[in-house]
Amino acid sequence: MDQAPGSPQGPQDQGHQDAQALPTCYRHPDRETGVRCTRCERPICPECMISASVGFQCPECVRGGSGTGHAPTASQPRTLAGGTVTADPRLVTKILIGINLAVFLVQMSVGNGFTDRFDLIGRAYVPLLGSVQGIADGQWYRMLTAMFLHGSYIHIMFNMLSLWWIGGPLEAALGRARYLTLYFVSGLAGSALSYFLAAPNQPSLGASGAIFGLFGATAILMRRLNYDMRPVIALLVINLVFTFNPGFNIAWQAHIGGLVGGVVVGYAMVHAPRERRALIQYGVSAVVLAAVVVATLVRTAQLT
Repeated sequence: MDQAPGSPQGPQDQGHQDAQALPTCYRHPDRETGVRCTRCERPICPECMISASVGFQCPECVRGGSGTGHAPTASQPRTLAGGTVTADPRLVTKILIGINLAVFLVQMSVGNGFTDRFDLIGRAYVPLLGSVQGIADGQWYRMLTAMFLHGSYIHIMFNMLSLWWIGGPLEAALGRARYLTLYFVSGLAGSALSYFLAAPNQPSLGASGAIFGLFGATAILMRRLNYDMRPVIALLVINLVFTFNPGFNIAWQAHIGGLVGGVVVGYAMVHAPRERRALIQYGVSAVVLAAVVVATLVRTAQLT
């Protein structure tokens, strides 16, 4: 007997609708999908699909091995830059933010004596330490430690928000090792240009050099993926306006050095050909680091 319009559905009709409902991805329960892993048959959404010789496989099956006798690493899913896809694509960003926050807490607890011992300064007499301090006196570590110091709550807040917004997606796109390389090479490039161009008694500190490097690499990546460039360009322009505003007392040298370093390394990361990818990516990073060393040695010779 036909069911009259508006009458309650019978058990058979309800069961038929349930059978027609699509399953949800096992990693993203909010996404329906009609595709299943060809090995374990778990439902997978487009983000989790990894092309196989036949159909698609899920990340866990690919990480577990190809099933053909090859080593598991031979079929691991890779990022655009050749990095390994991980369960937590923002782990390194979280660790970097945690280190910055921990160091800032030490700064607030210990006082300016701690900051003056580790910030970036060329060569100058530091009253709190009672002696001449600086990179030119052999304190090379200041180029690195200054990247984790901040001058105020506002300073660290803006830097850490930028690191989270820009760094997280970039880490997912590059992979952990390449992302970490980009971060430190950009930060050191910013420190080197600040040391090279700024007055020797002008201290500077902050993660901004490394973060500007991430900005530059993000622009390169978005261009590579043919994304709309206007948001990142607008954000970069706004940051550059603040950088060169004398009222903010910002070490523009560190920002520009980090930006240039990030653009160069970022270009190598996303445009290196697959067959020589790692060689070109880390080779370019080494070249930028070599330029950092040369600039540092030249400036040190000028100040001593």
